[in-house]
Amino acid sequence: MFLNKVFQKLVAPFRQSSTQTRGILLVTAFIMLTGNFSLFERIFEIYPLSLYHLPFLVSLALFYSILCAIFFLLISHGKATRWILALFLILASQTAYYMDKFGVIIDVVMMDNILQTNRQEFSGLMTGNLLVRTILFGLIPAWLVIKYFPKVENTYEDFKSRLKISGLFLLAIVLIIAPFTSSYFSFWREHKITRFYANPTYTVYSVIKYATQQINIAKIVPLKLMAQDAVMRESPSKRTELMIMVVGETARADRFSLNGYHRETNPLLAKQDVVSLSNVTSCGTSTSVSVPCMFSSLGRKGYDKEKALNQENALDVLFDHGVQILWRDNNSDSKGVATRMKYEDYKSPTLNPSCEGECRDIGMLSGLDKYIAARKSKDILIVLHQMGNHGPEYYRRYPKEFEKFKPMCMTGELQDCSKEEIDNSYDNAILYTDYFLSNVIDLLKKTMVHMPPLCCM
Repeated sequence: MFLNKVFQKLVAPFRQSSTQTRGILLVTAFIMLTGNFSLFERIFEIYPLSLYHLPFLVSLALFYSILCAIFFLLISHGKATRWILALFLILASQTAYYMDKFGVIIDVVMMDNILQTNRQEFSGLMTGNLLVRTILFGLIPAWLVIKYFPKVENTYEDFKSRLKISGLFLLAIVLIIAPFTSSYFSFWREHKITRFYANPTYTVYSVIKYATQQINIAKIVPLKLMAQDAVMRESPSKRTELMIMVVGETARADRFSLNGYHRETNPLLAKQDVVSLSNVTSCGTSTSVSVPCMFSSLGRKGYDKEKALNQENALDVLFDHGVQILWRDNNSDSKGVATRMKYEDYKSPTLNPSCEGECRDIGMLSGLDKYIAARKSKDILIVLHQMGNHGPEYYRRYPKEFEKFKPMCMTGELQDCSKEEIDNSYDNAILYTDYFLSNVIDLLKKTMVHMPPLCCM
């Protein structure tokens, strides 16, 4: 009898809740069922479905569902509720697609990538599966919510009811965690990445964190000067120096035949007198992290985007000491590295003469000999930022004449291709990079013959 009374009191807020509150809980259930495949897939990898793991698995499912419900109950109020829920339905469907298909996490770095994605990159990511999923799990449910979601009859009573329900949900979380305290501590400590797949709560966290980061970056802070004790040393040969630095894109060292790869992906570089440093690691897996870090003094472990953008980089120091700097870009952009340098965009036919569907890296060499000849008395550093092996549409990264390895994956939907097809497309792109780098070396050899001695220091 006593337990029955307690139960009746606990469920009373749910019975008395408005139809709008019940609608919010229904949307929560829909998102948990359709937008969290990746989360639960990874949970099942850690805790395989069995009678032993079943209680904890149920606890985790309830934990993430209740957390999502509390979030929507707190942010959705009044007339704005339907629009907020509709927006999250669309966002959750797209977030789930990229997590399910590519295994990505929508964290701060990925937010930066999304907001810095250019039109060409965006079009490459727009696939039929994405559109179908967005329509079925995003646009149609969002339209139904906007059209049929109930109105609030009494705002004050509805707010009180939601607070009670949120309080009960918080109590439920405590009760759900209590029997599995050690398991939860182990899960949070040893499987941190898995919980990053919680959709949409972790995405919201990432958006807030990214916005905070951008606000801090946007604060007017004097640029910190670096290496003020640096000096220009006279070249022993009394000649000016020319260097071309190629910033590659997703080119794995183990796919270069120079490094022992079983396929001949570097036939032209093999004929050049080159040294291949194969034991090199990028600062990150995204352009927005790896490129700025490459030119920063902070190093791989100490890299911080906010610090990096508020201090001079290696190019700034060289430029301050009289080196002529030119950045040519066929990727997204320099990610803040060349902000104070001469920057040229080669992603369109305006400057790039080699655009056939997609602008090719080889186009960045156009007119470089004239640029160098006009600055014969100066030290020069030229940075060429490649499109390289930018995925997932590897087949777009090279002209038809470089289709050496077949059959190829001819779509950005990598799950629709075999491993062999993906490997072939990727290796063809490496083959084109070999062609590009070999042409860069030939340009250097040709140009250096005509570089005069440095006079009158």
